[in-house]
Amino acid sequence: MGELVRLEVEDGIGTIRLDRPPMNALSRQVQEELRAAAGEAAERSDVRAVVVYGGPKVFAAGADVKEMADWSYTDIVDASVRLQSAFTALARLPKPTVAAITGYALGGGCELALCCDFRVAGDNARLGQPEILLGIIPGAGGTQRLPRLIGPARAKDLIFTGRFVAADEALAIGLVDQVVAPDDVCAAARELVQRYARGPAYALRAAKEAIDRGIETDLDTGLEIERLQFAGLFATQDRSVGMASFVEHGPGKAVFEGR
Repeated sequence: MGELVRLEVEDGIGTIRLDRPPMNALSRQVQEELRAAAGEAAERSDVRAVVVYGGPKVFAAGADVKEMADWSYTDIVDASVRLQSAFTALARLPKPTVAAITGYALGGGCELALCCDFRVAGDNARLGQPEILLGIIPGAGGTQRLPRLIGPARAKDLIFTGRFVAADEALAIGLVDQVVAPDDVCAAARELVQRYARGPAYALRAAKEAIDRGIETDLDTGLEIERLQFAGLFATQDRSVGMASFVEHGPGKAVFEGR
């Protein structure tokens, strides 16, 4: 268990909890502990879905600018590789993931939320990519994941201006999927992924990989990725259980084992 990032598991749901008060700034230590927590969640069979949570007051306010201010070009070349790979560990986690966002999710914090499959925000949330105000651009996926989610023009507006987006606008443009009261954010995020935690683990993994990999390529390649994932699931126990249950009892009654 990390000092600043920990994985807590309950009822099949793993919560990756950021705990670096007051703003969960994403220092090098936080990045490395995030990578470790994502890796542990990926490997543990008792984790069927994952919530990323920064606590009741703030999700993550971004990179640790004080840590970065005096870095040289060669310093940032090395650091940016580690930063992107830590976030990619979360993005590639082969289980359903949701960001539970309260307060600020800015810069690296917004990019961290973009690594998840879904985003639930409190009505006090503020999201954005303000790196341009520092004379730089997003470096942990913002220029790539944000336009894929909300479209190039909207992403350019947010990145070019560095402005913050309130929860209602974030919902309207598709940056978040649900807005609730701040005190309900973590519970709502757990409820969202609970339905997936009971599903067939390897089919969910295959669906996530087919969507995520397919959207990065042309249609023919994407269809081949889908075909291979589809065929491979016929080797799983859950496929046998699901089809047998459908034939005997109809749809939606199978109890999956995650095998």
